[in-house]
Amino acid sequence: MSVRGKLKDKLKDKKVLVTGVTGFVGEALLHRIIGELPGTTVVAIIRPKGSMTGTDRMAQLLRKDIFKPFYGEGTEYADAEALSAARIQVIDGDLSDVPELPKDLDIVVHCAGDVSFDPPIHEAFTTNVLGTKSLLERIVETGRQVHYVHISTAYTAGRRRGAIPEAPVDHLVDWRTEAEAGMAMKSRIEEQSRSAPMLAKFRKEAEKLHRRAGHLTAAADTERRRTEWVAKRLVETGTERARSLGWTDCYTFTKALGERVVEEFSGKLPTSIVRPAIIESALQSPHPGWIEGFKMAEPLILAYGRGELPEFPASPDSVIEIIPVDHVVGAICAVMATEPELSKPEYYHIGSGARNPLTFEQLYAGVRAYFSKHPFDLGERGAVRLPVWKFPGGDSVESMLRYGERAHKIADKIITTIPRGERTRKYARELDVQKRRLDFLRRYMDLYSEYAQAELQFIDDNVLALHNALEGDDKEKFACDTAVVDWQYYLQELHCPSVTESMRRLDVVRKKRNKALAESAGVLKKVEPSEAKVVAAFDMDGTLLSSNVIETYLWMRLPELDGPQRAGEIGAMLRKLPKLIAAERKDRGTFLRTIYRRYAGADLEELNQIVDEILAEHVLERLSGAAVRRIREHRAAGHKTILITGAVRPLTRPLEPLFDEIVAAELAVDDRGRCTGFLSGPPLVGESRAAWLKHHARQTNIDLSKSYAYADSHSDLPMLSAVGNPVAVSPDVSLFRAARAARWQIVDWKTPSTSSRLELPGVNAR
Repeated sequence: MSVRGKLKDKLKDKKVLVTGVTGFVGEALLHRIIGELPGTTVVAIIRPKGSMTGTDRMAQLLRKDIFKPFYGEGTEYADAEALSAARIQVIDGDLSDVPELPKDLDIVVHCAGDVSFDPPIHEAFTTNVLGTKSLLERIVETGRQVHYVHISTAYTAGRRRGAIPEAPVDHLVDWRTEAEAGMAMKSRIEEQSRSAPMLAKFRKEAEKLHRRAGHLTAAADTERRRTEWVAKRLVETGTERARSLGWTDCYTFTKALGERVVEEFSGKLPTSIVRPAIIESALQSPHPGWIEGFKMAEPLILAYGRGELPEFPASPDSVIEIIPVDHVVGAICAVMATEPELSKPEYYHIGSGARNPLTFEQLYAGVRAYFSKHPFDLGERGAVRLPVWKFPGGDSVESMLRYGERAHKIADKIITTIPRGERTRKYARELDVQKRRLDFLRRYMDLYSEYAQAELQFIDDNVLALHNALEGDDKEKFACDTAVVDWQYYLQELHCPSVTESMRRLDVVRKKRNKALAESAGVLKKVEPSEAKVVAAFDMDGTLLSSNVIETYLWMRLPELDGPQRAGEIGAMLRKLPKLIAAERKDRGTFLRTIYRRYAGADLEELNQIVDEILAEHVLERLSGAAVRRIREHRAAGHKTILITGAVRPLTRPLEPLFDEIVAAELAVDDRGRCTGFLSGPPLVGESRAAWLKHHARQTNIDLSKSYAYADSHSDLPMLSAVGNPVAVSPDVSLFRAARAARWQIVDWKTPSTSSRLELPGVNAR
């Protein structure tokens, strides 16, 4: 374990292979090697990504700010490319298929791995176990006594309590058996997801939401639910298998088994196993507070600062093992300079709890103090009100979360059944925000509760010995003694400012965007003329008119009935209303057919006459002025305007001057011109509208990607999805949510205030 002598001399002329160099630790290690170990050459295995080769990705990495001091004017290297050519050799490759390695390697530092706490079980084994095995086999092929430095995690100790020595983890789990079983889970769970009971479950859930939109829309959502279920089950299976064997999660479980693989190869390669705890932002290098991406604590810190983390399932006196990334890198560099014996791996814990513990109560106090001085600004609502943690215990926090989830489920069920309106959509937005917060809390409570309640003390004697053996200014350059960290200074002056900086920048952008959205809310994009043929398709009920099929049916039928008949018809409709509403939610086509059966016996010409003489004025009064202006804008731009509605043809007669084409429900008549109670063809609803629009576009050479559609109901989702410019008009909650998710325009077209929904036109006119 000796590192006597300066590290730059000990590691001079050494060729060091580093995996995971584009990750947080790997990037910091590359920065330290280039800056402080001038005689050391790096070999980096980098996975190609899209069209970018490994070399491209390395060039991109070296253009980051932390590397710029190493090249440019006044330095040895003119630019990033020159620096890379002199100090770095890039090999395209991946742990799933490790390429052949150079024959002159001296050290391998294996930083790559799946660092997610909840990876799918097969992915965790692929990277953390089988990938490690493949890399070790390639190293052995070089025929050299390469010093293998394996970056693991302190939490391979699992769910133990008390002091954890720098030694092999004591367990009897066979990594080969577990790897084989873990890799087989993907196909097994896929197979289970395709069983008849599971497919029926996914289909019924999708149809409950999308049945009005159509079978294909429901089918697409069925498959989405199936694939999401597979992904969730793969995560859950990994977590439960890990906990059944004594680990916190699949990450720590597979990292522990990865160590077993390494230990088997230690008879062929001198081996060091480095176990960092929770790696966070830098204390000094590359610069104070430096961090890349969100690690373990950042989502929780940000959520607390936003007032969205009311409690945490930790004991106030439990220790959280945080370690600055530069201390991890300093220890790795010191370990690289050691010379372990074959078959005797050296273990190193890089933690803080043994000699400089940070408790959850101290963490909470530091984070709260920072946000009290530097709160997030919520705009008009002012500064965030910070939650006060009382640390009631994991069971109490779980009960609070479950209560919130149940309350949200009930509220969400109610919001999808009450009448639509601006207030309803406001409540839906608020519920969606609450759902995101609850999902966030559930995810992080499930992930971190084990760590929050762990009572581990990682002995770090070997790392302290490394630090104490450093000579001269190496003690500062490669510091790895966490006893020097002032946690309150670190939290309030370095870590919290760094992790909130990017979020505050995003908040500025978000506020500008929200202001612009607020100013343009309800204001449609300008209709522009196009060289391509363009259509503008409009729904009628609920979009152009504040009406529904039952209302318009009564408009049409009541004028031809006498007083007692009118009363009887209204009473019959009221009695059937609950069944009609249920039918409409289940299948809009069936619902329309049920209503239109009541036209049986009516004279079609008389219906047309009723519309022309009595209803036309009423229909036009109910038209939204904004809708009429929009239709005229499209016509002025040379667009073809089409009305696509499930309403019967006679009712559309007042709207004929506005549209180039009207597609409506056609009432079938007998040879006397009387309605049979049936339609002459299926009503255009749901996917039928999209199919008609696509067919019409093919026949008339219309460009749907530049076309427009306007509708109010979730059943119109397929039609809106078929065009490049969809607009949700005064939408119901389901369409409102779909439109928000797809970033479609959402507008409210108001009915003129002179129009009353209680008015039944012309009942005394005949």
